[in-house]
Amino acid sequence: MKTKKTALITGASTGIGKELAYIHAEKGGDLIIIARSKDKLEKLQTEIKSKYSVNVMVIAIDLSKPESPKAIFDEVKKAGIEVDYLINNAGFGGVGKFHERKWEDDNQMINLNILALTALTRFFLPEFVKRNSGKVLNVSSTASFMPGPLQAVYFATKAYVTFFSNAIAEELSDTNVTVTNLMPGATETEFGRVSGMDKTSMFKGAVGARSVAEDGYNGMIKGKLDVISGLTFGQKFMMAFIPFTPKKMVLKQIRQMQEVK
Repeated sequence: MKTKKTALITGASTGIGKELAYIHAEKGGDLIIIARSKDKLEKLQTEIKSKYSVNVMVIAIDLSKPESPKAIFDEVKKAGIEVDYLINNAGFGGVGKFHERKWEDDNQMINLNILALTALTRFFLPEFVKRNSGKVLNVSSTASFMPGPLQAVYFATKAYVTFFSNAIAEELSDTNVTVTNLMPGATETEFGRVSGMDKTSMFKGAVGARSVAEDGYNGMIKGKLDVISGLTFGQKFMMAFIPFTPKKMVLKQIRQMQEVK
């Protein structure tokens, strides 16, 4: 019987994905780490292998390209590796009015945040179901609870991730396969800098990536449906009242929070 669990983690070179890789390695698990930057992945591979007696496979690939998920699946199968935990963490955002943003950027965002996550889940899930074991962790966002003026596409992609994850979790409820949806709030990662969100009030009080990763990983192991992590008291208060607040008011509040200061 297989003792070591293998986790495939996308977006593993930085932030939450990198911390998830460390957490899994600390528990003695093998890894397949995926991102665009080969240098960062190989550095992480060296760091983890020097500290823990685990195997670490590197796949450097651009997941925003539609053909990438199948290429990953094929490479893993060719290597003869059985994946136990599929962690779809890769994603990015961007601030600006939808009609003014570059379509190429938003198209890539949709491909990465939605298409790649969905395709990888579809490729690996049948094997999980066949052997009646396996766990999926999809990294969504607390942004999935509401529309996001000035980040219209990003918020919408995360709403997709949350509803998709919850739906297939129910479809699998008569199996031992679980799907967990991680919804972080503002987190100290490269995401904030790359998206421009680090210059907005939304990212005040951002929490560390390690804390969010631990919440997500532990929730996955327990087979939880949803895991909310990294919210301040004020943000929790606001989230609780969103369902009871007129939508136009919510939209204005979200827009104000995302305006670059």
